Amino acid sequence: MMNVSRPRSARRAELLAAGAATVTVVLWASAFVSIRSAGAAYSPGALALGRLAAGVLVLGAICLWRREGVPPRSAWRGIMVSGVLWFGFYMVALNWGEQQVDAGTAALVVNVGPILIALLGARLLGDSVPPRLLAGMAVSFAGAVTVGLSMSGEGGSSVLGVVLCLLAAMAYAAGVVAQKPALGTGSPLQVTTYGCLVGAVVCLPFAGQLVREAAEAPVSATLNMVYLGVFPTALAFTTWAYALTRTTASRMGATTYAVPALVVLMSWLALGEVPGPLTLLGGALCLAGVAVSRSRAGTGTWTESGAAGPAGTVPAPPGPEEYPPGPEEYREGTHGVREAPDAREARPDRASGSM
Repeated sequence: MMNVSRPRSARRAELLAAGAATVTVVLWASAFVSIRSAGAAYSPGALALGRLAAGVLVLGAICLWRREGVPPRSAWRGIMVSGVLWFGFYMVALNWGEQQVDAGTAALVVNVGPILIALLGARLLGDSVPPRLLAGMAVSFAGAVTVGLSMSGEGGSSVLGVVLCLLAAMAYAAGVVAQKPALGTGSPLQVTTYGCLVGAVVCLPFAGQLVREAAEAPVSATLNMVYLGVFPTALAFTTWAYALTRTTASRMGATTYAVPALVVLMSWLALGEVPGPLTLLGGALCLAGVAVSRSRAGTGTWTESGAAGPAGTVPAPPGPEEYPPGPEEYREGTHGVREAPDAREARPDRASGSM
C-alpha cells in the first residue's frame, strides 16, 4: 500500500505546486492593469503602502484563523531581507519607474529579474542551472524584448525611470533568493505574511500621502489598490512561496516570463488594446521559453521539470527520495517544521543560503 499511496501523494503535491505557480503568474499579470488605474490617483509610495496594508490585513486574519503563529528564528533573516527589498523597495521603485518610462521600456528592464535570480540562486543557494533552463530563459527574454519593443513609444522615457526599473528588478531578484532559505523552516503563509508586514513598515513614511490621496481619489482607483493588496499580494505571494518550497528559485523565476504574454492578453480583453503581430510573437516566445525552462527530457515531475512527459508516453516513476514532500510531511524537525529537500541540499548550514 505504501508504494501506491506515496506516488499518489507525490503527484498530488506536484499538481498543487503547478497550480499555485499558475495562480501567481495570472494574478501578477492582472496587477499591471490595476496599477495603471490606481497609479493615476496615487503616488508610488502611497500606492505601495495601501497595497501592502490591505495585504497584511488579509494575511493576518488568515494566520489568526489557521493559528500559524510566529515564524521560527531561523526564518527571520530571509523574511527581513525579502520584506525590505521585495515587498517594500521593489513596489515603490516599480510604481515610480513606470511613471517615468513607457510600458515597453519598463517591461524590458524589469524582465532582467529572472536572469538575476538564476545567477544569484546558483551563486548563493547552489541552484543548478541546466542547459534547458538557460535555453528557455533566453527564448523568454527574447520574447520579453519583442513585447517591449512593440509597446515602446507609447510614453516618455527617462534615465531615472530606467534606473528605477533596474533597481526594482535587482530588489526582486535578491528578495526571491533571500526568501527561499526562509521557506525551509517557516511555512509559506508565515513567510509571506511577515514579509508583507516588514514591507508595510518600510513604507510607513508614505502614510501621510496615502491619507491625503485616498480622500481625493476616485472609488475605482481605491478599489484597484485594495484588489492589488488582496489578490496579487496576499494570495499570489502566498501561492508563490508555496510553489517555491517545491522547486528552485531559478525555475520559479523563469516561470514569471509568462507574465508579459498574459498582460498582453488581459489588456486585449479588459482594455480593448488590440496587440499587433510583433506583440503576439513576443508573447508566444515568452510562453514557449517558459515551457522549455520548466521541462526536462524523460521526466514528468513538476518540481524538477514543470511539465509532463511527451504526449502518449508515461514517464518512469522517480525513486523514493525524489518525491517532493506533501504538506503533511513538513511538520517535523527543527522548530517543528521539516525543510524542503531542495532547501536542505542548497544550504548545508542554515546561514549559507540567506543574504
